[in-house]
Amino acid sequence: MTLPLQLLVENKCRDLDVPLVGFAPAERWDYPLFDPWVPEQFRPRSIYPETNTVIVIGIPVSLPVIETSPSIFYYELYKTVNNLLDMSSYRISILLNELGYPSIALPRDGYGSISVLKENPVAFFSHRHAAFLAGLGNFGVNNMILTPGYGPRVRFTSIFTHAKINGGVVMHMPLCTHCMRCVTICPVNALQEEDYPAGLTDKKNCTTRSEELSNRYISPCGFCIKVCPVGEDRIRYKREQPGIYDESNQEYSDFHNAWDHVRYYGRKQKK
Repeated sequence: MTLPLQLLVENKCRDLDVPLVGFAPAERWDYPLFDPWVPEQFRPRSIYPETNTVIVIGIPVSLPVIETSPSIFYYELYKTVNNLLDMSSYRISILLNELGYPSIALPRDGYGSISVLKENPVAFFSHRHAAFLAGLGNFGVNNMILTPGYGPRVRFTSIFTHAKINGGVVMHMPLCTHCMRCVTICPVNALQEEDYPAGLTDKKNCTTRSEELSNRYISPCGFCIKVCPVGEDRIRYKREQPGIYDESNQEYSDFHNAWDHVRYYGRKQKK
């Protein structure tokens, strides 16, 4: 008995240790769900005209590692997750091609470098919007996709395929608690206290900070991601106390000392 295509892809993700996978029919991009919406040239069929379904995969980034940010620890894990995403999406596309469904894997970024991003602050395709349309989560004030399992601590990429696969249910009930911790902690005041997209990140300030951290090998920033209270991973790691990120709070000095140790190391120290 031949397994349904959706189940085959889900099983492949399980084999690849990819915990999040969703499916979004390409026509979902044609119906605006908020303003501004994804411009036509950034939609799947404008990039790969034969696309019928966008498969979105996500790999989480460990919360205790993000807590050390900015650090060489988070920098290295970020690279690892990116590499796993690229390899996994490629292998899924190969599976689909072998089954007779022409498919292509997209890179997890698509903008070149941070210096390029400063001049042109967009990628050629938004995996965040794809994850939203695939039912994996929805946008928070921090401009990130929040997921039930990991909050915003997930990296995504996509596969475009000819195959027609039923889409996941779009998650309209907001996961964001509007606690505004992301707004308060941002070191460059890049966020506003409004729902996405009204509170859209000040991309220039955010990217400039990322470039500075990248030059010291301790990017990305990660502040708005680590303080977000959403996600079952907080229960798993026993990180449910918001006061843990107040580094003047002596109750959590063991954590702060550990983070300080990790932050000291990297290939370049700030003078």
